[in-house]
Amino acid sequence: MRTIGLLLVLVCATSLSGSAQESGDSDAAMAVRALEGKRVNAQSHNDNHALDLIFDNALVYIEYGKVITKGDYLLRVKSANLQLQQIVLEAMTVRTVENTAIVVGTYRKTDVKGGKSLLKRWRFVDTWVNKKGSWMLVAAAAVPLSK
Repeated sequence: MRTIGLLLVLVCATSLSGSAQESGDSDAAMAVRALEGKRVNAQSHNDNHALDLIFDNALVYIEYGKVITKGDYLLRVKSANLQLQQIVLEAMTVRTVENTAIVVGTYRKTDVKGGKSLLKRWRFVDTWVNKKGSWMLVAAAAVPLSK
C-alpha cells in the first residue's frame, strides 16, 4: 500500500512538471506567434521601426537564394513602391527548445503594382531566440510556392 502511495505521488509530480513545461512552451509559442503577426502587420504597412525592434541586428534572411542582411531588408521595405501590400498568415507551426523557437508556415502576399493585383503564396522558416527576455528574429527564409 505504501509503495502504491509513493507511486501515485511520483506520477502526480511528474505530470505536474510536464504540464508546467508544456505551459511554458505554450507561452513561448504564443509570444512568437504574436510577434509573427506583428511582423506581418509591420511589413504590410512598411513600418521599419516596428521591424527594427523585432529583427536581431545580425539577422540573416534568405529569399530567392540570396542572403539579405537586416539593413538590406529594411531598406527594401522602406523603398517599396507598392500601392497596396497585404500579407496573410496561413498555417503556422511553432516548436520551442529552451530559448529558441522555430516557426514553419505559409502566407499569401498580394501586391498591387501598376493597377495589377499580384498574388503569391510563400513557405517560410523563421528562427527566433529569446535574448534577455525578448524574442528576436535571428534567421529567416522564404520561398514562393508553385501555382
